[in-house]
Amino acid sequence: MESLLNRVSGKFGQGCLEFQAADGRVWTLGRHEPRAVLRLHDPAALFRILRNPELQFGETYMDGAWDPADGDLLRVLEVGIGMVATMQTTRLDFLLRKAFAWLGEFNNPLRSRRNVHHHYDLDYALYSSFLDQEMYYSCAYFDDEGRDEPMSLEAAQQAKCAHIAAKLDLKPGARVLDIGCGWGSLALDLAERFDARVTGITLSEEQLKVARRRAQQRGLDQQVEFRLEDYRNTRGEFDAVVSVGMFEHVGRPQYRSFFQQVHDLLAGDGTALLHTIGRYSPPGGCSPWIRKYIFPGGYIPSASEIMTAMEPKGLILTDFEVWRLHYARTLAEWNRRFQANRRRFAEKLGERFCRMWEFYLISCEASFRWGDLVVFHAQMVRNRSRLPLTRDYLYGADRRHKTVTSMPIRRHG
Repeated sequence: MESLLNRVSGKFGQGCLEFQAADGRVWTLGRHEPRAVLRLHDPAALFRILRNPELQFGETYMDGAWDPADGDLLRVLEVGIGMVATMQTTRLDFLLRKAFAWLGEFNNPLRSRRNVHHHYDLDYALYSSFLDQEMYYSCAYFDDEGRDEPMSLEAAQQAKCAHIAAKLDLKPGARVLDIGCGWGSLALDLAERFDARVTGITLSEEQLKVARRRAQQRGLDQQVEFRLEDYRNTRGEFDAVVSVGMFEHVGRPQYRSFFQQVHDLLAGDGTALLHTIGRYSPPGGCSPWIRKYIFPGGYIPSASEIMTAMEPKGLILTDFEVWRLHYARTLAEWNRRFQANRRRFAEKLGERFCRMWEFYLISCEASFRWGDLVVFHAQMVRNRSRLPLTRDYLYGADRRHKTVTSMPIRRHG
């Protein structure tokens, strides 16, 4: 074991994980600071981790094989992310990982439906226990710099909606397509506050039922339509096309067809907005643990991958914004709320599920705090004159209600 640890430790440029067994034995992985200490309940887990660290580190935690010595999983993952970032790999290893990741992203309609079912058709009570009151399952926008008090999650999600609406430059009666509408939160908000007529599409049967029920309860079922539909099958023309937190599930082989569909569905004087998790590093692979347990078929794009797929499709990029630590704060609050209800879900879904879920939330928070993850906002049009020439219309205290445009929206019928 010691010789294997020494050999593997030489691959890391920073960081050290110290594993302490109950009988007093200690093993270390890595040779540098910073250091985190783990209580090892099953020494056999070390072999699993060394064999495939990116998969087995999370899997052994799920199995209860180790715990942070001080209870701080975020600290352990901070050190682990730094170690992975400085890990030396061969060119062949990198190419093989990239190839296998690509093969796992051929998401045809049937496979896409199965992938969505794996994550989004879980118990609704689980999601409602840790999300905000309006059920937004995407990055919030903490517009609170310089304020005395930090924004609540609810307020930050509303700020996110206001920012998205400003970028779409909606007018009353605008026809909006929401690709990947979740439980209907954004669609209902755009209908209520901007008098938009919204079509929301999802592949989750559970989300569809909840979204339709919410629209009916708010008296918006004649203004908002929710469909169980793959984006590749959508037809029509829309003044705005928005997709929030869905592009991560598309898969690289489908990127160009996705942007072609956005182009074809967007009116000539319309505006589109893509809100997606992205990476500020070059294109790479995907976390095997995340893909196995959380988001099968998923991939986090680099900016260059988005641009390469978008540019040939007749869409003009008019604004590209990068959100940095907003998702880290969102995930921290999600985990705080989940932990408040953890005992209930351990009884209902099991301890292994709860350990999986907290590892998911905390590892993602760590990736946004210390890894290469960010959120991209790509605003697109088909007509370069569609939007104002400066970004003033996106900001200001009255942006929730203010509408500015340089071209009128066409009306039909």
